Amino acid sequence: MQHFTKAEIRHIEDRYQDFLKVIKDKFDEGRLARIEKAFRFSNAAHHGIKRKSGEPFIIHPIAVARIVAVDLGLGATSIVAALLHDVVEDTDYRLSDIENMFGIRAARIVDGLTKLSGDFDTKHALTLKKMLMTLSDDVRVILIKIADRLHNMRTLDSMPAHKKIKIAGETLFLYVPLAHRLGLHAIKSDLEDLSFKHKHPEEYEQIQYLLHNQEEKRNYLINEFTKPIIDQLKEEGIDCKVTHRLKTSYSIWQKMQKKAVAFNEVYDILAIRIIVNSKKGISEKRQCFDVLSIVTDIYKPKPDRIRDWITMPKANGYESLHVTVMGPQGNWVEIQIRTDRMDDVAEHGFAAHYRYKDIRNYENELDPWIERIRELLQSPDSDAFEFLDDFKLNLFSSEINVFTPKGDMFSLPLGSTVVDFAYEIHTELGNKCIGAKINTKLVPISHILENGDQIEILTSENQTPKLEWLKFSASPKARGKIKNVFRLEKSKHTDKGKEIIETLFKEINAPLTSNNLKKLTAHFNLNNKEQLYSEIGMGFLELNEVKDIIGKKSESKLVKYWNITFRSGNKNKDEETPANQKIDKKKPFLLKENQDNIKFSLAKCCNPIPGEPVVGYLTSDDHVIIHKVKCRELEKFIANQGEKIIQAEWTKFKRQSYLTRLNLQGFDRMGIVNEVTTLISKGHNINMRSVKFETHDGIFTGDLFLYIHNTNDLNNLINKLKTIKGIDSVNRVENLED
Repeated sequence: MQHFTKAEIRHIEDRYQDFLKVIKDKFDEGRLARIEKAFRFSNAAHHGIKRKSGEPFIIHPIAVARIVAVDLGLGATSIVAALLHDVVEDTDYRLSDIENMFGIRAARIVDGLTKLSGDFDTKHALTLKKMLMTLSDDVRVILIKIADRLHNMRTLDSMPAHKKIKIAGETLFLYVPLAHRLGLHAIKSDLEDLSFKHKHPEEYEQIQYLLHNQEEKRNYLINEFTKPIIDQLKEEGIDCKVTHRLKTSYSIWQKMQKKAVAFNEVYDILAIRIIVNSKKGISEKRQCFDVLSIVTDIYKPKPDRIRDWITMPKANGYESLHVTVMGPQGNWVEIQIRTDRMDDVAEHGFAAHYRYKDIRNYENELDPWIERIRELLQSPDSDAFEFLDDFKLNLFSSEINVFTPKGDMFSLPLGSTVVDFAYEIHTELGNKCIGAKINTKLVPISHILENGDQIEILTSENQTPKLEWLKFSASPKARGKIKNVFRLEKSKHTDKGKEIIETLFKEINAPLTSNNLKKLTAHFNLNNKEQLYSEIGMGFLELNEVKDIIGKKSESKLVKYWNITFRSGNKNKDEETPANQKIDKKKPFLLKENQDNIKFSLAKCCNPIPGEPVVGYLTSDDHVIIHKVKCRELEKFIANQGEKIIQAEWTKFKRQSYLTRLNLQGFDRMGIVNEVTTLISKGHNINMRSVKFETHDGIFTGDLFLYIHNTNDLNNLINKLKTIKGIDSVNRVENLED
């Protein structure tokens, strides 16, 4: 163990004293003494240990304790646990030592925070399970865990690039929705932007630049827009504060991706916030509606954009009135109206409820969510990936409220169907469900529910769950119950799957070699052949393209497999990497067109083409699946098997081409299809597979299926297509299925 220099010891003490200044007025002497004792103990335990950045490790627990105290507003026990959270894992002290010195409550929180022994990366889902089990006893475990992650994200610069991608991806996949579910808006926004900065650095810088560029114009608009509102509120004697907030860089980028719009077309970049200092004796709801009335007298509201989260708060406790109005310069502006208490809860979520009297009510609201999590945890043999998938569904950001015939209310994820509602009430009701009556109208089990629907479930004794139900079920509870039915005879499914594969290989005259099975498992993003057999046996996989998947490379088809090399320190360009050499995770791959050493394949979920930002997912020491950096499926792997993520870079691809789909929309006119096909046929590097056009009431939509060499060729084509008169938008579609 190395010893710290005097400067480092002074630095530690300065950081701790800064922290004390912030919290000293909040606590009595007894609590401050406990915090002091925890710091001195943790500091001694971590003496000589440094972080990757080179600073003393103890700086991290101090920073986490500060977030816990200031941003989350938690009490002394939580601060003590935050200061001690890495002691059991990183030093020789045991949990029993913590319990003896700081009591059972602090020890239990530290236990929930202590990662599992062994390789943490490969056991992320198991660690998460442990955290969630503790959540049902003490929600502070999750709150401190989120604070821990926030400080790690703030100090990510010292990490190598492949670690940044892994940690940022994991944060977006798990911690952001978790922070959202607990209502920690300020922390959620921080985590999103920090993840975005490290996962997509170029896009992040571009949006920061655009935001900075428009700052002056924005400030002028804010002043011009808010002045009449402020004047009128003063005249009415309403005590309030008018502020504004910018949409985070990450949510701007997400909207640009989702809606395929430019930065200037994201109209809700800015939101005005009116925070009412609530008067006693008058309901908070009424005070907010009074302000809404004043605002809509000044500016005309958009009828479909009034949201009342006060009468029926969101599942994470969020309360606010939202209205979108037409501003003085023809811009739509969102206004959020809430009281000071609502604003505190909106920013600090669950932690803020500790500062108000209704903590018990809020814990009751959390109970059904925790109960759903418990059901997932107790599900037999659910594998880590499925657990993560279903857990993610449980953190849904949007919910609908629906009712039984007797008027009991249930909350379900947006997009839920009749079958989700049936399983929400009772497993047997789900298993026997054949449809429902909504407002006396008969609907099928796949019918998507709307907010406020009153639903009567119809059943039949002859009904049994069907696999296709998974295609339209949105709630984790329903999906889990349906999957359980098909898991009951697991070995039977595995045997059946093996039989199907053997028969299929005979039919297509292909040898049943381990290499061919590896190709199939890689294609379906599975872990091993047992999982492949099981999924086939349960009917989860489509096997129409097996011949293509295991077949040879073809110039004229979508090429799924090609070969890879990576740059080593050797200056000799002609010297190839030995075929049996393991992949170096610390070096970026160089993806080349004609190499025969290490194999890699294109991920089917996002279909990357040469030139796009990509990363690799190692399925074995000599095979990699290439995903787009922004691929949603990749997030699941990052969260559960982050150590298998590696950087990858393209070289020029000139010979091989890859199937790509473009969607065109515009105004129909004579000859437009001919102009499109002529333009494509003139391009030397692009071949057409098929063109589909449909017109309706003067509007056309079309799909082009093209073979492209790289993103440069694709972007050039898109820019040329946009110049054709009548074409309104050209967008790439990741899904290649017709």
